Amino acid sequence: MGKKRVVKKGDQGSREASAASIQKKKLKHKITSGHVYINSTYNNTLITITDNSGGVVFAGSAGALGFNGAKKGTPYAASKVAELLSEKAKAIGLLELNVFVRGVGAGRESAIRSFAANGLVINSIKDITPVPFNGTKFPKVRRV
Repeated sequence: MGKKRVVKKGDQGSREASAASIQKKKLKHKITSGHVYINSTYNNTLITITDNSGGVVFAGSAGALGFNGAKKGTPYAASKVAELLSEKAKAIGLLELNVFVRGVGAGRESAIRSFAANGLVINSIKDITPVPFNGTKFPKVRRV
């Protein structure tokens, strides 16, 4: 069966203290500028905040906030995700953003507006939606 594990009251306090020290360590790394990648599809909106070298700092989506089905692709859901991530970004000292938007969904513009409304300075907005040069080859005509 094995030994029984006894949890003492002092153990929980030390865990909470170590968790607090980890939070303090994370806050020491101040990031003043970064990039925001907004991937807006018809079904969902994914937002990722990175530092200038490309390391992911925060990420979120409409589905992670609890929106279901068709509500995930709405501008309201995109703005709520942007609000949440901008609050987290301000907590670590992020002030300036370069925004990169990909996709054709409804949440593109509202996410950008939410970042601007929450006090973050937007330096540039770039659309990186992939556009085919020639597209795919059409299927052959059906012969009956």
